[in-house]
Amino acid sequence: MQRTYFLGIDIGTYESKGVLVDANGVIQATASRPHPLSTPRPGFAEHDANEAWWGDFCHLSRQLLADSTIDPRAVKAVGVSTIAPCCLAVDSGGVPLRPAILYGVDVRAAEEIDELNRQLGAEAVLRKTGNPITSQSVGPKILWLKKHEPEVWRRAARFVTGTTWLVARLTGQWVVDHYTAAYFTPLYTLDKADWDDDYLPMFCRRDQLAECRWTDEISGFVTPEAARATGLAAGTPVVTGTADAAAEAVGVGIFDPGDLLLMFGSSIYMIHVVDQLRTDARLWAGPYLQRDRWMVAAGMSTAGTLTRWFRDQLARDVLDKAEQSGRNAYDLLMQDIEGIPPGSDGLVVLPYLSGERTPIHDPKARGAFFGLTLGHRREHLYRACLEGVGYGIAQHLEIFAEMGLETSRIVAVGGGTRNPPWLQLTADICGRTLSSGQAFGAAYGDALLAALGSGHFADVEDLRRRIQLGPSYQPDPERHRRYRPYTRIYQALYQQTKNLMSDLNQL
Repeated sequence: MQRTYFLGIDIGTYESKGVLVDANGVIQATASRPHPLSTPRPGFAEHDANEAWWGDFCHLSRQLLADSTIDPRAVKAVGVSTIAPCCLAVDSGGVPLRPAILYGVDVRAAEEIDELNRQLGAEAVLRKTGNPITSQSVGPKILWLKKHEPEVWRRAARFVTGTTWLVARLTGQWVVDHYTAAYFTPLYTLDKADWDDDYLPMFCRRDQLAECRWTDEISGFVTPEAARATGLAAGTPVVTGTADAAAEAVGVGIFDPGDLLLMFGSSIYMIHVVDQLRTDARLWAGPYLQRDRWMVAAGMSTAGTLTRWFRDQLARDVLDKAEQSGRNAYDLLMQDIEGIPPGSDGLVVLPYLSGERTPIHDPKARGAFFGLTLGHRREHLYRACLEGVGYGIAQHLEIFAEMGLETSRIVAVGGGTRNPPWLQLTADICGRTLSSGQAFGAAYGDALLAALGSGHFADVEDLRRRIQLGPSYQPDPERHRRYRPYTRIYQALYQQTKNLMSDLNQL
């Protein structure tokens, strides 16, 4: 009797990952492939969709099938996620007209954001869409194309995000899940759970956007052409898919009100599940993965990108040492900070090296090392970078509490979970217990969504029973006490320097 498998592939900022799981949700094969992030100008962040998205998908699909020796016909469904929301303009044949403009780390549309807020009214947009217009929004990026690359805008048959484009390459169907569509602000309206006909004419036509569906719905089947490229069997079902963070959430069982996903990736992303729509101008909101759930979300622009920047620009000797010793450079950097006390001897970092998303929504924000003295060494700076991200997470937990949200559990996922001292440091700053998820979370969540959508799991409770979490990190009360004044300074520092940051952007 032929066994049953499900394929999940996730396209990240710097790397794509794929998994094959069996009928019990047990991983049978894993694969990964790096790709570059292009930053052609300050504030720009782009991917070559053909190379980084479709190229990675085909490579990983074929590698997983080859490594596992699984018959492609035994793969009963496929799930896919990507970084999101991105803006990719494609022609009538689905061919990209330019590199994809990435999510909130791309801050090129700052002027368009200001223009839309003045023209439409920030409060009116929030009431209608549940979200403020920010660098995370797709709407202003379409408007940026209209103003700055009018020939691309005129030729575009569709404006889509990464998951939509990959599902279309696989099946020929242009679909987007409601969770991701909500980030097309101000083009998606909550009352209709569909595209908004009032705002659309400013940006594009309705037929230039994908059809909204629920995340776990089967939206199409692998075409013969896609089968030849990927090694999958023609006719294999493909679910609508979602953004990487939402797929990560599925992979660790984030389904119930009170559940909070804390994604430590290139950036920080948080999903707080709620039982009814809650909006706040500092955060994002919208439908969750299924019809009876909502979410409040947040995102910081740098986390892994901050530590990568530090490693590459300020610790190249550590890179050389890691290469010679066969050890991980980040492990060596963590080893160096063991003797540095909480608060890094009076040093606070604002991790705004690529602007900032929530809660300040300021693409002009700049990073800062505040409190430097002659007594500070490189290891102080590195610990302060990690702590700065932690202070930002703590700030969001305070906002959730102000909104009346009860956070019953926090599950951390993403590449940062491979750095246990960072998780412990974050737990100490926040004063909350952090559980950890699996290393292949997003791709694993994609595979579970494929199993759910194809009917293999009866419901999300059936799915949840297959999920196992990693270790938990308990906060140390004394270290939490020592961190509290630094968290306060972190929050005040932006407010007292934001005008100077804006001035720097004008120079």
